Amino acid sequence: QFFVFCHGLLQLSQLLVSGYLKSSISTIERRYGLSSQTSGLLASFNEVGNTLLIVFVSYLGSRVHRPRLIGCGALLVSLAGFLMALPHFLTGPYEYDHSVASTFSNTTDLCQPGAPGAGANLSAASCPPHGSRENHEVLLVMFVAQALLGIGGVPIQPFGISYIDDFASHRNSPLYLGILFSLTIVGPGVAFMLGSAMLRFYVDIDKVSSAEVQLTNKDPRWVGAWWLGFLVAASLVALCALPYFFFPREMPKEVGEVLHTHTHTHLGFPVVLLRNLRHPVYLLVVLAQVNISAMVAGLATFMGKFLERQFSLTASLANMIIGAVNIPGAMVGIVVGGAILKRFQMSLRQCSALCVLGMLLCLLTAFPLLFLGCPTQKVAGVTHWDSSGFGHHAMACNARCRCPERGFNPVCGSDGVEYTSPCSAGCSSLALRPDGSVLNYTGCSCVGAAGTARPGPCGTGCSHLFVPFVVLSCLAGILASTSHTPSFMLILRSIQPEDKSFAVGIQFMLLRVLAWMPGPVLYGSAIDTSCVLWERRCERRAACRYYNNTLFRHRYLGLQFFFEVGAF
Repeated sequence: QFFVFCHGLLQLSQLLVSGYLKSSISTIERRYGLSSQTSGLLASFNEVGNTLLIVFVSYLGSRVHRPRLIGCGALLVSLAGFLMALPHFLTGPYEYDHSVASTFSNTTDLCQPGAPGAGANLSAASCPPHGSRENHEVLLVMFVAQALLGIGGVPIQPFGISYIDDFASHRNSPLYLGILFSLTIVGPGVAFMLGSAMLRFYVDIDKVSSAEVQLTNKDPRWVGAWWLGFLVAASLVALCALPYFFFPREMPKEVGEVLHTHTHTHLGFPVVLLRNLRHPVYLLVVLAQVNISAMVAGLATFMGKFLERQFSLTASLANMIIGAVNIPGAMVGIVVGGAILKRFQMSLRQCSALCVLGMLLCLLTAFPLLFLGCPTQKVAGVTHWDSSGFGHHAMACNARCRCPERGFNPVCGSDGVEYTSPCSAGCSSLALRPDGSVLNYTGCSCVGAAGTARPGPCGTGCSHLFVPFVVLSCLAGILASTSHTPSFMLILRSIQPEDKSFAVGIQFMLLRVLAWMPGPVLYGSAIDTSCVLWERRCERRAACRYYNNTLFRHRYLGLQFFFEVGAF
């Protein structure tokens, strides 16, 4: 029982490390200027290390000292977690455009018609010679960390489960494994809540005093302390790894039944593989699970980003919604599916009917989601051109300002149009609050009659659709996950008993290769195609500033719908 307790904690903290990355992905994109395709690849890269080794490890079986190997794997996971946070300590503080000259930068992004080329100093300053090299180092460290995370995770689940199954009594084994399984679902939820807590702090909380930070967490330039959660999670994993070095190689079997010896015949690997893949039920159910997994992989990675953009939420709140609403919803669905199975003692045909019904209802609730949203707010020169000389090129109203091309400090004009910086709105002066933050900008030549602008984006004006969206998406998640347990039953009961563990291994293998690895990359690429304004860093395309929200919604949720239809 102590082993089960330790293993539960270890699996939970291991999932904290991998799940936390997904919760802070939009923040890391913004901090290091990554496209969603790159961040999607980063998020799924731990599966690569994992897949390469998992076959190997299942083959080793009980020939090794399993607890010790689990401990070593856990230490590797912990190292990976610390490595994920390392880029924060290697790079300088986060830089963004200011309106108020401060201790770190005496430039301002207001309209200064007097000085020729005054605005130009901003764009020149933003490209240090070592910028691109630094970015490569950051990516390299993170990809290596993700690969190590995958490799370290290899022994944890299979060895833990087989160790428990070998030494628990026949009566208690399902209970113990059930506890572990439920923790693997709770884990990501806790990870998103951790993300929600950490992203409330400013990224450079350890490098600059709070007085110097001129951003609030609602600002589109805000970057939260993404690295802090990795330190917390990695420390937890390291603590959980310690007891494993003191468990024996073998334990006395729990009292409760007669020992029976396992005879394990290694038929030829290819023979069993072909025999299972030729089995139509097995193959079809695995393909359905591949579709569901691909959907979940994309959802888990980019749902936060989607909520942030579509409903103008902070990263912290978006994570809170996913961790407190969507993931518990999926857990409820899994439990309900299992309960229906147990209550009605279903046959295989009824199991498959339950899966089909669950997916059909899921499709019906997920379809309206495509229409719950609003277009991108009007952004001058990006999504909105008007008659007052806002051409595609230099705009007449701010031509005298000589704005830097790449300035980004969005303001919302009193006419309801958003401008990418006070300079591009032609604002020449500002009023401050007592605490030193900007109250509003005045004398803005591009804004209509009043000529004022407030700091921050105008927002999408979609807040009234937010609650219906969350309710429907949670419902769709519950319905889709009711098919989880019956589909597993279909696999376990439709194949020969001696192939069982092998078939499950192949199933996980296929899910990884066909869904968990390509899923986030596919979703990330689809999201990138809906971008209308890219940030440039030293001639390199960096993160996306503005998306066409309608396209983003249709491509992101459309892809999700496509996989749901596939599973159905």
